[in-house]
Amino acid sequence: MASANSADPVAGPPAAPQYLPPSVQGAVKILVTGPFGVGKTTLVGSLSEISPLRTEETMTAASAGVDDLTGRGGKTTTTVALDFGRITLNPRLALYLFGTPGQQRFWPLWDDLSRGALGAIAMVDLRRPDESFDVLGRLEEQQIPFAVAVNTFPDTPSYPEEELRSALDLLPGAPILYCDARDRRGAYDLLIDFVDHLYRTAVLEPQR
Repeated sequence: MASANSADPVAGPPAAPQYLPPSVQGAVKILVTGPFGVGKTTLVGSLSEISPLRTEETMTAASAGVDDLTGRGGKTTTTVALDFGRITLNPRLALYLFGTPGQQRFWPLWDDLSRGALGAIAMVDLRRPDESFDVLGRLEEQQIPFAVAVNTFPDTPSYPEEELRSALDLLPGAPILYCDARDRRGAYDLLIDFVDHLYRTAVLEPQR
């Protein structure tokens, strides 16, 4: 899946420069995490109201044998630090999205990026669900509330939710959501469902 950006015709027209409204008094931090090549950069790009900050580098021969490109034949870049995007949820509250690198060699950065996060969107590719175990385990260890976001590629298999929940060894309270990370409307529906989950579990308090 190609990474979405502000000029991607699938994701929508380029985002106009937009400054944070002066009425905003608070901000929340959400991680977008998951294994290598699952669509984290694409999701942040689809959601952000500003041109997202990206730290992608072209993959070289040095990554051969290190980064598994099976099923990712069109992938030529990888995030080496973070992706960053912003959404103004209401006149008083902004949401900052931090996309994490997918490879384990960048996990020291992951620990820094996760500090202070109210929750995480953990992206999963059902063609390779086993690649998500380490990330899901780290979120549970750090007690970061999260939702599993299944990125629906064209050849994504379908499983009953209980079977999927069992295969991923999820705790009962972790919701499973679905989206095509390239689709802006679907990405926003995913985010709305996740923020609603944070409200319902009292992680995020309503702003009046």
